[in-house]
Amino acid sequence: MSQPQNVPTKPVATQFYSSPPRRDRVWNADRPGDVFADGQPKGDLLGSQGPDQGFAIKLARSFEDKLVLAPNEHANDVIAGCVAVALKRASAFGRAPTVHDVRSAFAIFGYLDTAEPELVQIRQKLFEEVAHPHHYTERRSIVDAVPVDFLRRPHKQIIEDAVDWRSVLDLPTH
Repeated sequence: MSQPQNVPTKPVATQFYSSPPRRDRVWNADRPGDVFADGQPKGDLLGSQGPDQGFAIKLARSFEDKLVLAPNEHANDVIAGCVAVALKRASAFGRAPTVHDVRSAFAIFGYLDTAEPELVQIRQKLFEEVAHPHHYTERRSIVDAVPVDFLRRPHKQIIEDAVDWRSVLDLPTH
């Protein structure tokens, strides 16, 4: 952006800044950090890319007092795991996260209402310590347990269908 002409760079300057000449050559993404034409890389532990992902944390914090937690469940762990699921849903649509993404993630794991004892037992193990940065692989296993096809449904349908969590979640068998 060029400097306004009424503001000199030096008090006695007679010449003002001007933009460099336009380059006529084509620019290609050829550096290692550039995103290529075929999009973001996909694979294990690469996450779900999308815009403004940090906003999901703010949205999730607004649910903190509404979460129905069992003994030995911590809100930070629940928020960390469910934000990751919400981001997977948002990135499946190629957009920033919304409150519906976050609400859907909490509903899938039964945190917005009293959950069945079996689900509580499973989620206690699944969400344990995932807020800690060293437990990224455990957080990814939470995200991987929810199929992207299920997350592409309308949020009201996700909340309704999440009641039958056994048919929704693809949980590890170990």
